[in-house]
Amino acid sequence: MPELPEVEVVRAGLEPAVTGARVLHVQVLDERALTRHDGPAEDFAHRLTGRTIAAAVRRGKFMWFPLSDQATQSDQATQSDEAAQSDEAAQSDDTQPEALVAHLGMSGQILLGRDRPAARHRRIVLDVQPPGTDRDGAPETPVQLEFVDQRTFGSMAIDRMLPTIDGAPAGLAGAVDTIDPDAAWRRRIPFQVSHIARDPLDPAFDDDRFLAAARKRSSGIKRVLLDQGVISGIGNIYADESLWAAKLHHDRPADRLPRATLRGLLDEVRAVLRRALEDGGTSFDDQYVNVNGQSGYFSQRLAVYGQQGEPCPRCGTPIVREPWMNRSSHRCPVCQPRPRVRLR
Repeated sequence: MPELPEVEVVRAGLEPAVTGARVLHVQVLDERALTRHDGPAEDFAHRLTGRTIAAAVRRGKFMWFPLSDQATQSDQATQSDEAAQSDEAAQSDDTQPEALVAHLGMSGQILLGRDRPAARHRRIVLDVQPPGTDRDGAPETPVQLEFVDQRTFGSMAIDRMLPTIDGAPAGLAGAVDTIDPDAAWRRRIPFQVSHIARDPLDPAFDDDRFLAAARKRSSGIKRVLLDQGVISGIGNIYADESLWAAKLHHDRPADRLPRATLRGLLDEVRAVLRRALEDGGTSFDDQYVNVNGQSGYFSQRLAVYGQQGEPCPRCGTPIVREPWMNRSSHRCPVCQPRPRVRLR
């Protein structure tokens, strides 16, 4: 499943093309990609067509695109009628802002391009008009966003946005964070994402709050890292890599770890995520690619994940792979020894 680095690479790739762009046309080719949308395909297309995308925003593994308050297409009769417009203006204070939410699931991709062959397994296609003009002063050529998903666990949806609980920006929006930091949508988050904790690369992430939450849990520390309600964006790959870097076994009880140890682990989590971002994420097959269809290469720098039988980069002991909660954990038996059995 794409984790924080992979989703951030996609977000950053989409940002220049979609920020300020207007949605010209929407094709829903497979309604299974709308499982999180409250309505049929016709509703999704109607509510999205003609609207302007303010930015590309991410928190953890979720990505969303804040939308203008209303569609701007002149051919929509309800908006060309003066009486309807007047009534809508009178009710504007009660209108909740909305966003297009994208979750990549297990194998979702968002590809970007012009006049490219249709991708296999594409489920939704958006034609968008970027803002600005080309060198000759003509409007920019429209581009296509293809939501591609081989296993159909990913989805798109139009969702209402709520104020953030802490009043801070809801997620990372790239250059828009500095260009328009006071935009109203910056401190709003889609309802579907509102239960997700901040990720460790978020400037508003509260280290002390994470430490307090972790020390209240008697479960193994890896389970805490994967709990998206405590800290978001980390999956199996980066949990294993971070625990190896911090020399911690995945089953060490979180409530028995000193604060200094937890702080050290958080430092390693951030370092691992940043290195993965530099390398474009982790790709083991063609199920994760960036917006141009290119794979990441952090897999070449993995210390333990998928490296069973290979020597530990630190001590040379063969890495082991062990069953863990219907998946696997990878560790060095010497650098990450099993925790001692707690005596009753």
